[in-house]
Amino acid sequence: MGKYRIDIEGHESFEVEEGSNLRKAIMDRGIEIHNGPTKYFNCRGMGTCGTCALECVTGEPGDLTLKEKVRLSVPPHSKKNSLRLSCQIKVYSDLKLKKHDGLWGTKKP
Repeated sequence: MGKYRIDIEGHESFEVEEGSNLRKAIMDRGIEIHNGPTKYFNCRGMGTCGTCALECVTGEPGDLTLKEKVRLSVPPHSKKNSLRLSCQIKVYSDLKLKKHDGLWGTKKP
């Protein structure tokens, strides 16, 4: 198994084992993936709340899971946002990511 570099804008980059769950890897590094009160009120990685959304700037996060397709099609998310749910991504490449400031991980208007 290989290792891949994760680079989240505003944070020090780190390496994870191939196949690692991205949300868990981020949280294991002490980086908060949720904004505001969603830190306390979220689905704990089940792919249903959409609050761990982030933008993949470079790298290949893999295909959308069914849970992502469903959740990211419901407001405040939309397919135009180009966001992914970190809880649904297994890491198989280096990733450069951006976490937006909106409550749901979306860009603030």
